[in-house]
Amino acid sequence: MAEVRIRSYGPADRAAGLRLWGELVRQEQELYGEESYGTSFEEYLTRLELSGVWVADHDPDGVIGLAGLVLDGARGRVEPVVVTARHRGRGVGRALLRQVAEHAGRRGLRQLLVAPQTRNQAALRCLHAVGYDRLAAVELAMDLGDARRSAAPPVGLHDLQFRS
Repeated sequence: MAEVRIRSYGPADRAAGLRLWGELVRQEQELYGEESYGTSFEEYLTRLELSGVWVADHDPDGVIGLAGLVLDGARGRVEPVVVTARHRGRGVGRALLRQVAEHAGRRGLRQLLVAPQTRNQAALRCLHAVGYDRLAAVELAMDLGDARRSAAPPVGLHDLQFRS
């Protein structure tokens, strides 16, 4: 694979950021039948608690990934992490996550949180590989309507089974 450089997001990256945000929204819709990102990319960039955004710059393909750090007191929240479909599974997401963690450490944050959807096994594997190995919270959902059923196996937690 050609070299990938992780760098800070800049104004010249706007078109790539919009493209990646659109890809993120489409992936959420494909996996879960709904959009979980209720804001636009422009709204995201104006969040006061946004500490930084980084991009993965690939020669010759340009910007192929994006990750951001949102501050929450002494903790940080990684959102979003997105890598264009053609480059997933090649370490780009891991490189972005390491950059966010390095920045968070320099800021003196005590903990980083990330909230992947349970059905997104690739994201879970990527996050685990870079050190997200502690369950910090569990958010449960009750479907109230015509929700899509997942073919994913149930997840066990404290002798209980949950659908993902």
